[in-house]
Amino acid sequence: MTPGKPHLLLVNPSAGGGRVQELLPVARAALDRSGVQHRVVETTGLEHGCVEARMAAAAGEVVVVMSGDGLVGQVGGTLANTGASLGVIPGGRGNDFARVLAIPSEIDEAVAVLAAGHVREIDVGEVNGKRFLCIASCGFDSDANRIANEAKRIRGQAVYLYAALRALWEWRPARFTLTFDDGDTDAFTGYSVAAANSRAYGGGMFIAPDAILDDGLLDVVWTGDIGRLRFLSNLPKVFKGTHVSKPEVGTRRTASVRIEADRPFAVYADGDHLADLPATVRLLRKALRVIAPEGQALAGPQ
Repeated sequence: MTPGKPHLLLVNPSAGGGRVQELLPVARAALDRSGVQHRVVETTGLEHGCVEARMAAAAGEVVVVMSGDGLVGQVGGTLANTGASLGVIPGGRGNDFARVLAIPSEIDEAVAVLAAGHVREIDVGEVNGKRFLCIASCGFDSDANRIANEAKRIRGQAVYLYAALRALWEWRPARFTLTFDDGDTDAFTGYSVAAANSRAYGGGMFIAPDAILDDGLLDVVWTGDIGRLRFLSNLPKVFKGTHVSKPEVGTRRTASVRIEADRPFAVYADGDHLADLPATVRLLRKALRVIAPEGQALAGPQ
C-alpha cells in the first residue's frame, strides 16, 4: 500500500492535445479521496520531467506520470535500476503503456491502482543507449511518427490513422539488414522494423501481439515489400494483432538486434525520436518497478 507515502505527480500540460489540463483537477480530487499524498509539477519538456523524477526518487517519493507514452517512457528509463516505483495516470493520445499493463483509462480507477500500490518488475529497452519502455521502430514508422507528432491539432487515435495515410502516400521501399544476438542476419526490402518490449503502439496497434514486458526478450517484427493497397488493407489487422500471420510479415525473438538500412531513418520509441540508424536495441532485464493492477495479465488485443 502506498497512500501514506508522498507522491510526485508529473504532468505534461500539452499531453492529449492539451486535454490533460482538463483532467488534472479530476485526478487531484481522486488522489485526495484515496488519501494519496501528492504534489504536482507541470513539466516544460522531457528532460525537465526526468530531472524532477530523479530528485523525487532520491527523496523517497513515488513518481507518477500523467501524460502520454513519451514522458512515461523517458521517466521510466530514468528510474530504471534505481529501485524507485513508477505510477501512471493515462493522459495522452495513445496511452499504449497503460493499455498493455491494464491500467484503467478512467481517472478514478487509475488512482485506485496507485492507492493499492501493487508493484511488478518489467524490462526496459535501450536503443543506442537511449532508454524506452514500449517499442522502437523505424522505416515507414519513422515517417508516420514524425507526421503524428507534427499534427498537434488532431486529438485521440485519429492522429495515427492520419499519419499512416500521409506516410503511405509518400513511401518508397527501403533495404534493411537485421543482425540478431546469435549473429544471424536477415536482409529484406520493405516497409519497417519494430523491436518490441511491449505489445502495442500507435494508440492500440498490436504490432507485436506476443511481446511480454518481463520476459527479457525483444519481439522483432518487420514488414516486407508489398503494394500500397495490400499494406493499407493490413492496417486494420494490426489492431487485432492478426497481421503477423501474413507471409510479408517476419517475426523473431531475440535479446538484441542491430538494425541498418540503405538510407537514413530516425528510430522512434514511445512516440519520440530517440536515435538514428544504424541502431542496436537491447533490454535491461526487470529494471523498472511499475505500479499496476494486482493479478492482472498483460493486456493483448481485444
